Amino acid sequence: MSDTTFDYIVIGGGTAGALLCNRLTRESRCRVLLIEAGRKDDYHWIHIPVGYLYCIGNPRTDWLYQTEPDPGLNGRSLRYPRGKTLGGCSSINGMIYMRGQARDYEQWAELTGDEGWRWDQVLPAFKQHESHWRLDPDQLKNEPVSEEFRQLHGNPSTGSSGEWRVEKQRLRWDILDAFSEAAQQADIPATDDFNRGSNEGVGYFEVNQKAGWRWNTAKAFLRPTCYGRPNFEMWTTAQVSRLLLEDLPDGSQRCTGAQVWTGNEMVTVHAEREVLLCAGAVNSPQILQLSGIGPGELLQQQGIAVRRDLPGVGANLQDHLQIRSVYKIQGAKTLNTMAGSMMGKAGIGLEYLLRRSGPMSMAPSQLGAFTRSRAGLLYPNLEYHVQPLSLNAFGEPLHDFPAFTASVCNLNPSSRGTVRIQSADFHQAPAIAPNYLSTPEDRQVAADSLRVTRRIVAQPALARYAPEEWKPGLQYQSDEELARLAGDIATTIFHPVGTTKMGRMDDPMAVLDSRFKVRGVQGLRVVDAGAMPRITSGNTNSPTLMMAEKAATWIREEWRSKTVVTQEEVPAL
Repeated sequence: MSDTTFDYIVIGGGTAGALLCNRLTRESRCRVLLIEAGRKDDYHWIHIPVGYLYCIGNPRTDWLYQTEPDPGLNGRSLRYPRGKTLGGCSSINGMIYMRGQARDYEQWAELTGDEGWRWDQVLPAFKQHESHWRLDPDQLKNEPVSEEFRQLHGNPSTGSSGEWRVEKQRLRWDILDAFSEAAQQADIPATDDFNRGSNEGVGYFEVNQKAGWRWNTAKAFLRPTCYGRPNFEMWTTAQVSRLLLEDLPDGSQRCTGAQVWTGNEMVTVHAEREVLLCAGAVNSPQILQLSGIGPGELLQQQGIAVRRDLPGVGANLQDHLQIRSVYKIQGAKTLNTMAGSMMGKAGIGLEYLLRRSGPMSMAPSQLGAFTRSRAGLLYPNLEYHVQPLSLNAFGEPLHDFPAFTASVCNLNPSSRGTVRIQSADFHQAPAIAPNYLSTPEDRQVAADSLRVTRRIVAQPALARYAPEEWKPGLQYQSDEELARLAGDIATTIFHPVGTTKMGRMDDPMAVLDSRFKVRGVQGLRVVDAGAMPRITSGNTNSPTLMMAEKAATWIREEWRSKTVVTQEEVPAL
């Protein structure tokens, strides 16, 4: 830590921060510091796909957040995992590669007033870092891809050059195949690609893995490239306590750096160009509020001087709430039965050791489906994560009976929550209040989605397994009963977004402009899922990478416009 002045300071070595460091350090004279509160990603369970069971709820890799008691969940508080290690949430998440729906980005363009957020404008940013298994040379020899696939995922000559690996899963389950068939009998079409812009259909998810290992953003974007660049420095186990701001004559502020707690001392670091806040939808608003940027009334309550009154900081929290229906079955292999004995566990371990396949290679959810909660909707508004297992909650033991879980979430919730600091002490966790099921629309979708689940399970394809609804239970039938039961059995699917949203200049709750710059504060951007004005219709990790890709392009363009460089020094954007 001998050098404390850099061109760019990136706060958070997770999904967005790792990509930004990779792109910015391509400029040979651009000095970049990465500050990560967690440790390096050298914990073995990070890299074994099923290791999420040992990373969530583990202080080695998780911030261990809890939500406030939630009225929509009948007073329950939920575990709220957030990655605390290099790679961030990409080191502990479900590894599902999902872009969302094209209409999500058309909405972003309307909400931000920026045509650059339309689907056809974000698609190149997705493709820029994607490495898809179907574009591998050996795969292409056996199965050439269609022109549509080339348009969506890249040309085979260049499409495999990205860092973000996308692979098909390395196992199948009879019970999941039967669920897929039942979904098709319930008029949900089969699909082999959820990333066309319309993700309607049922099929196995593609995952961010490489040869049976989790592929997190630290491996993809930091190691080995950034580690070998002399203009890159990284501090781990270093937590930002607040940002440094100076007042400007026009009444605005400029962010000049940050104060960083290293565990032994407080160190001040300075950014000559910009501070890039990539700490996530929970920690980024917390850092802003601790620095005097946020709702003025909240800051005054906590004894923090108001430097920039932005009421949207920590507001607009959106998340996908999954309602977990559990079905007991007969005559099919599930993880409950496979892992129920020492012999079964030994067999699972041996299969992974020898072939990198089997249950230890599996994502938390293998089969997915997108459909509508009722007739007449223009777009799918439900996502299913179907698993050949059941348990009360992640981190708890599997049930001792064969079962599968059909988790369903409302892709477009209207409920909004908050992230608010509880004191001026940066060590204290913020209060996270998602306000799930707080609107009549969300409660109706919850009830309707449970009925869709029942309709799928009642199809002939699953009859041979005699599925019995264990949770919530067929005795509950009315809208009111199902909405209340949803509050009893639902959990987060770990997709918080929106707490530092982008927006138009006339939107008083917008924290950022359409290029991630904080309103009224020069030299500061927030580049993470908190910047989403509206949650995407699917898993949120890969959209966050896309956002970072676009941000990196804009930042490098500004760098070049203010820096004299030669063509030999600078790789293409």
